[in-house]
Amino acid sequence: MNQETGVSLKCCLEPAMMRTWIEPVVAAAQVAASFYDTGLLLVVRNYYNQSSSNQTSISISRGVHEDVQQKAISNFYIIYNLVVGLTPFLSAYGLGWLSDRHNRKISICVPLLGYLLCRLLLLLQILLDWPVEVMYGAAAVAGLMGGFSAFWSGVMALGSLGSSEGRRSVRLIIIDLILGLAGFFGSIASGHLFSLLPVGHNQGTVLAASSVGCAAFALLYSLFVLKVPLPEAKPCRANVVDTVAGTVGTYRTLDPDQPPKQEAVRGDFPSEKAPPKPIIALLFTGAILYDLAVVGAVDVMPLFVLREPLSWDHVQVGYGMAAGYTIFITSFLGVLVFSRCFRDTTMIVIGMVSFGTGSLLMTFVKETYMFYTARAVMLFALIPITTIRSALSKVVKGSAYGKVFVILQLSLALTGVVTSTVFNEIYQLTMDKFVGTCFALSSVIGYLAIIPIGIVAYKQASWRGY
Repeated sequence: MNQETGVSLKCCLEPAMMRTWIEPVVAAAQVAASFYDTGLLLVVRNYYNQSSSNQTSISISRGVHEDVQQKAISNFYIIYNLVVGLTPFLSAYGLGWLSDRHNRKISICVPLLGYLLCRLLLLLQILLDWPVEVMYGAAAVAGLMGGFSAFWSGVMALGSLGSSEGRRSVRLIIIDLILGLAGFFGSIASGHLFSLLPVGHNQGTVLAASSVGCAAFALLYSLFVLKVPLPEAKPCRANVVDTVAGTVGTYRTLDPDQPPKQEAVRGDFPSEKAPPKPIIALLFTGAILYDLAVVGAVDVMPLFVLREPLSWDHVQVGYGMAAGYTIFITSFLGVLVFSRCFRDTTMIVIGMVSFGTGSLLMTFVKETYMFYTARAVMLFALIPITTIRSALSKVVKGSAYGKVFVILQLSLALTGVVTSTVFNEIYQLTMDKFVGTCFALSSVIGYLAIIPIGIVAYKQASWRGY
């Protein structure tokens, strides 16, 4: 270790420098979110299970009772997802504006306060036996205080400020990994925490209280411990932040010591020879189609595992949610390897094929091991959206990054809201005939998303030949 490296390492370990690390906030907030997601699903199931049992006669078969419960849960999540998806539009931009002009922690602390109130309302719902519809109000509170979009934008801003241009991509990907790992372990523990109290004794109280505790820690740490780091270097033009589905990536290079190659990359589409608008439109189309496919499958998956043929219990639900977080790790490793061998479009297609194939296998799941096999095939499903943003950064001017990515973010957010509603309705109509219909549809849409990306790859090859 040379003297310069030793000094740098010593500085990084100083207490003042450690206070600028955003990772503890990300980990605590994500563990709280994992506890909350599992707790909400199981509380809603128990609530409608009790309601449907009281309203149906004993002579009705178990299958009919299960269908009534599934439709009630699906209807709940249709409204809940609409509230979660739309309310942040009213406040996220304003919080970002205030954060830019006053204090970077505004866009972190305000959403965390909203999360804390939301988790607290779930705890009160369990303890006071309120109607489950009160959680619509909890979702609205969290959304009106910025929601995940404002929170994650603030996290990325702080993560970028304290890192040099060469190290920034690695720093942001590490934050992304922390998010995935926290979600993984939180989901595994959630099922066990939920079942600590027996049915009929405010089941889920321990899990909800744990979620409140983690959310409170994240907020207090942000307010009293976290420091805004001083910028070390000018922001890299190739850095791309993805706020969709909790993913972040900067894939110009994963080698922190590699010199910038921005001009070489832009040579794929010489601006003086071809306007980038058709390429931007194709990348937008691919991103929207892929997001439609992913949201459609992910939103009905919790309902799917609760009914026959799987009929999972509390612990199995937690494990199933944890399986979804493993793609944060596998997608990161995939990009780490593929980015040294393939172009952006090739990595995007690999991710889309991974998801499409896994969703197709999910269509025919009958046993638990088949579910995990299908999830394992989706190991690169997180790559496409982040890499599409990276590809966009190479065909637009740096001064247009903000406008282009805001438009893409809004497009994906609206797509997610509409898709969630439509797929939940499709699930209700088809669960008696073929429960895997939504997964089959998601698979088809996922493969269709490859077409615009393939056209982009063809145009890249044409320009390189030219």
